[in-house]
Amino acid sequence: MTHTVASQPPPVSGVDPSSAWWASAVVYQIYPRSFADSNGDGIGDLRGILGKVGYLADLGVDVIWLSPVYPSPQDDNGYDISDYQNIDSVFGTLDDFDELLDALHGHGMKLIMDLVVNHTSDEHPWFIESRSSTTNPKRDWYWWRPARDSMKPGDPGAEPNNWGSFFSGPAWHLDPATNDYYLHLFSRKQPDLNWENPDVRAAIYSMMRWWLDRGVDGFRMDVINMISKDPALPDGPVIPPDSYGNGGQYFICGPRIHEYLAEMHREVFAGRTGQYLTVGEMPGVSVDDASLFTDPRRRELDMVFQFEHVTLDQGTHKWDRTSLNLADLKASLGKWQMGLAAAGWNSLYWNNHDQPRAVSRFGNDNTFRIQSATMLAIVLHLHRGTPYIYQGEELGMTNPPLKRPEDFQDIESVNYYNNALRAGEPEATVLHALQTGSRDNARSPVQWEATSHAGFTTGTPWFPVNPNAADINADAAIADTESIHHYYRRLIRLRHTEPVIVHGDFHMLLADHPTIYAYQRTYQRQILTVLGNFSDEPTPLPENMDWAASTLLIGNYPIPLPGDRATLRPWEARGYLHASASDDEV
Repeated sequence: MTHTVASQPPPVSGVDPSSAWWASAVVYQIYPRSFADSNGDGIGDLRGILGKVGYLADLGVDVIWLSPVYPSPQDDNGYDISDYQNIDSVFGTLDDFDELLDALHGHGMKLIMDLVVNHTSDEHPWFIESRSSTTNPKRDWYWWRPARDSMKPGDPGAEPNNWGSFFSGPAWHLDPATNDYYLHLFSRKQPDLNWENPDVRAAIYSMMRWWLDRGVDGFRMDVINMISKDPALPDGPVIPPDSYGNGGQYFICGPRIHEYLAEMHREVFAGRTGQYLTVGEMPGVSVDDASLFTDPRRRELDMVFQFEHVTLDQGTHKWDRTSLNLADLKASLGKWQMGLAAAGWNSLYWNNHDQPRAVSRFGNDNTFRIQSATMLAIVLHLHRGTPYIYQGEELGMTNPPLKRPEDFQDIESVNYYNNALRAGEPEATVLHALQTGSRDNARSPVQWEATSHAGFTTGTPWFPVNPNAADINADAAIADTESIHHYYRRLIRLRHTEPVIVHGDFHMLLADHPTIYAYQRTYQRQILTVLGNFSDEPTPLPENMDWAASTLLIGNYPIPLPGDRATLRPWEARGYLHASASDDEV
């Protein structure tokens, strides 16, 4: 097969992120509450994870990303931290943590912690001091403002600006102790830290060094591109149907964000021996900004999580659910592949603790669950970038059957439900939005075996186990060599062994095709062609491709007969490896 492929620009000044250790790594995210419970209290914990280290090693992953296990009131399931340098008793102890870290290192895996430093819990000692009086030395560690001029605190619209919270309602909360408002972009129990204050930054860097000294291998940084705010805190535009202003232009990739991240690198990582990984979660980030954040010469971050591709099935806002247009997905992912080609790096993901299960969202989780789950995996993992697997994704776990308002526990979902009903939305519409878009979809316990509570706990699970655990579980998947689990193992091995997957450039094929996702990776004299059918129907390839000289590297169906190679079966994926005859045949 011969195609003309636009060459990837050469690395800038010899900088090539694909030569970094993490370029060939695969990361596995653990959401501790839902992973494995060791003591029967119904909540996953560190010793539960410790008991599954062998499973993780057998899967072949290189890095574990551990969602927050710090002390927390659990208003936002641990993303509201009250002590950065300890372990919440619900998850265990620091000794348990050290034992888990040693076990992971003993199996050749690294551990990165979730770093949540845009905000703390309102029960963190820093905030308790800050709210105690207007003259407290830590008052300026958070964003405090009086009511608007000529308005009384507590009056409607008296908030210092019109920003809305991501978790519904205003982004300001009136504190009765001093009659001032504090900023919270998320829950009112998650006050935003004021990174303009150098003492705040110094305390955070000290905490990060403490964890690295303990042996952790880096950080996934929660909404890290929101830490720099325009100090003027201007009003944002009101975009219907929202009643609050969108302040994103004043805090997403704000005026000092690159300065802060470069300072963080200098103060925390520079001069430290070892291999570390820094990943920035960055809602609303642009390709141009991401290329700066991840350019190794700038020494800010190794990679970012961007959200563009997981907003394509949304209308005017998150809860306005629409169907995915595959051409839009290809345009988005292709843009990021090419935009970070020269000196940046991509994070590759379908799932995480904030996203619905991919096989339910983008695939067919009924008739073609296995085929669509493996197709999604193959198409994603063979891109340029570092793949992230969310716990249970490798089993093909689906969205749980959440039917009633009381089935939802996530604060974002509960707040949306209550506010939408007050605004006059029909309950059926609101429930449909929650069933398809709620973060609770990702948080049902991991399905380990076909026993009571799927082997997650001997007690009552904090969140119900999906009833399909009798059929979808790790024991069954491990026993079946053609299971989704074993496809993930193969994809991980391929990234470890095939240089074209790590180093190859990228070129989208069939950009406008409505159901086929196709692209090529090229490196030296190798061409990797990846094909995926995003539909329930057999789909002919629109051009005659000659596979005679190609090797089927991976596929999720039996090898097609020669006469059938021009048709992709429902949710079929193939990866062909081809050696070019010359440097011009790419």
